[in-house]
Amino acid sequence: MNDIFNRMPKRDGVSWNSLISGYASRALVTDAVKGYNSMLGDGAANLNRITFSTMLILSSSQGCIDLGRQIHGQIVKFGFGSYVFVDCPLMDMYSKAGFVYDAKQVFDETPERNVVMYNTMITGFLRCGMVEDSWSLFHSMREKDPISWTTMITGLTQNGLYKEAIDLFREMRTEGLVMDQFTFGSMLTACGGLMALKEGKQAHAFVIRTNHMDNVFVGSALVDMYCKCKRIAFAEAVFKRMTHKNVVSWTALLVGYGQNGYSEEAIRVFCDMQRNGINPDYYTLGSVISSCANLASLEEGSQFHGQAIVSGLFSFTTVSNALVTLYSKCGSIEDANRLFNEMNFRDEVSWTALVSGYAQFGKADETIDLFQKMLAHGLKPDEVTFVGVLSACSRAGLVEKGYQYFESMVKEHGIMPVVDHYTCMIDLLSRAGRLEEARCFINKMPMPPDAIGWSTLLSSCRLHGNLEVGKWAAASLQELEPNNPAGYILLSSIYAAKGKWDYVSELRRGMRDKGVRKEPGCSWIKYKGKVHIFSADDQTSPFSDQIYAELDKLNHKMIEEGYVPDLSTVLHDVEESEKKKMLNYHSERLAIAFGLIFIPPGLPIRIVKNLRVCGDCHNATKYISKITQREILVRDAVRFHLFKDGTCSCGDFW
Repeated sequence: MNDIFNRMPKRDGVSWNSLISGYASRALVTDAVKGYNSMLGDGAANLNRITFSTMLILSSSQGCIDLGRQIHGQIVKFGFGSYVFVDCPLMDMYSKAGFVYDAKQVFDETPERNVVMYNTMITGFLRCGMVEDSWSLFHSMREKDPISWTTMITGLTQNGLYKEAIDLFREMRTEGLVMDQFTFGSMLTACGGLMALKEGKQAHAFVIRTNHMDNVFVGSALVDMYCKCKRIAFAEAVFKRMTHKNVVSWTALLVGYGQNGYSEEAIRVFCDMQRNGINPDYYTLGSVISSCANLASLEEGSQFHGQAIVSGLFSFTTVSNALVTLYSKCGSIEDANRLFNEMNFRDEVSWTALVSGYAQFGKADETIDLFQKMLAHGLKPDEVTFVGVLSACSRAGLVEKGYQYFESMVKEHGIMPVVDHYTCMIDLLSRAGRLEEARCFINKMPMPPDAIGWSTLLSSCRLHGNLEVGKWAAASLQELEPNNPAGYILLSSIYAAKGKWDYVSELRRGMRDKGVRKEPGCSWIKYKGKVHIFSADDQTSPFSDQIYAELDKLNHKMIEEGYVPDLSTVLHDVEESEKKKMLNYHSERLAIAFGLIFIPPGLPIRIVKNLRVCGDCHNATKYISKITQREILVRDAVRFHLFKDGTCSCGDFW
């Protein structure tokens, strides 16, 4: 391009602008500036509004605000300051760089303003979060085009003002104005943000009537809206009917599955997307890795890790953060830490992911040390970070330190506690046996605990045998969630431990009369790409004979090592021999036995359980790890337990 230009015998403004535009289109800032300076040297007569517009757009896209200011000075010098064609990109450059008042000055000094200038200024205000100023300017417009309305709807949505965006959409529709893909996309985003399914369906119908269903941008927004409204079947139907799909469409469905708890389906969608020749971007890959983390599927997650490296997407912080979370949630905290240390750039999410990972393992010292390093690096912790720190203190019994962090959260970091932080404090006090103190803490809370908070207190009452506080917690939980079985089950276990079987029977009758059902416990283990699920006393596995034989053999060895079954966890008034038998065939033990049979020696056995591991199984698994010299990782509904050489990573604070 440059060679051809240099051979030209004569150059005019068109040829100079073509050269500069060519450099600008390739983001070659230095070459574009050289071309611009050479153009000036050839004579200012060649300069025109296209020259300045091109240079301003380049300055804006590349974030070269100093260059843009210099161009602004020359715009004034050469008398182009009153051209709308020049002033609009000038305003856009200033507002994108955050200098919205400079953009406003350009706007105010332009003698003749058209609708394009108004739209540009409104965009600038909204981009900088100045919603009131944008409203004022919008209402002051004598004439508005559809872009004016769409700009406001989009800006309101981007600023989280979803209701206002929906109301303005309705008003725009009443005016009978033409709507485009951006109008519908913003409206649907607002509906998803509010989970406003009714309004979303109405917008969907309007999309159909205006023949926008074939637009991939609108179709993707519809999929996203239905996913956010928790209507996955509707999202699937829209997706299947889309004639054109791109990476955004596939990602919307994948993320929707993951956010609604359908992690396996999210992984399937990712594989289907690749089979259809769509390459994932960093957001898609990060999302599917997060789904693997939710499933504790290290095997598949590791494959996506490899794909991230090969594709070059590993360098994106979103992907590497998802991988840190994956390894943390799959129990490979050492791998998570190694990956964290290899990252070129770490943000607050990176640190929080590793802090939470250590906390789930009950590694309080490591959690606190990492948190202090995070602060030393000048990063600001958020609500999730403090949940990790407080839960680590709770599981290690560090009551006073937990109090200190709870207070510093407000005083030093300006984070107001939410229910999760209060639940951590309830857990902190009740685990340490300070149940009356926990009750006083609850009575001073600005809001009542949620079901998890009450269950946490009640569980500790069972552990410490405190019937009085237990009855209070159970009654509060039953009042909050009458159909939650935790209140009945945990209170029953307190009565059972004290031999009060009449009260246990009464609670069971109450559950039957109210139709309250206990969620059946189950555990699962993945082997050769297949998930094997077990429930208590399960005989459905084709390997049942081998599994039960393995458990019987282990039980004899455990007793020889000093294992004594904790019969208080059995809530049935039956003979001791029957209680021991019931304990021996809990779901996690069946899954562990399967792993011992089929997982090769040297590899850890990874179990996932839907409920919390009972105290006896926790103790038994310690013995099993010692006898077999195997690492056993159990991820239950609350946390991770890494059993090794007769110990658990959580110590005695399970």
